Amino acid sequence: QVQLEESGGGLVQAGDSLKLSCAASGRTFSRNSMAWFRQAPGKEREFVAGMSPNMVDTAYSDSAKGRFTISRNHARDMVYLQMSSLKPEDTAVYYCAASSLTSPLLPIVRGRYNYWGQGTQVTVSS
Repeated sequence: QVQLEESGGGLVQAGDSLKLSCAASGRTFSRNSMAWFRQAPGKEREFVAGMSPNMVDTAYSDSAKGRFTISRNHARDMVYLQMSSLKPEDTAVYYCAASSLTSPLLPIVRGRYNYWGQGTQVTVSS
């Protein structure tokens, strides 16, 4: 059974940093793009950051650029999201996602990702 499990969420203050982790099990995603999405209450799930299988190409949402960094460890089938200078508007449930496509291209739309974790809550207080 393929699973993605996020961890590292929590309650922090504005300006703090937080690192999310996602562990994949049941198969390897070393040939697939992986990404982080988030969903705030009453809003649609949105792309935050993604990384291609070769770990060279990355993409970030405008709100994440300069503050968040995505990384991967193929040997451990892990993907991470380092978040800094957190703002109250970053409050959301953060989801790890993996694409089933083995393309070198990095998708940034939700529909291109087939595997999802259960999410981890990040709350940033002002």
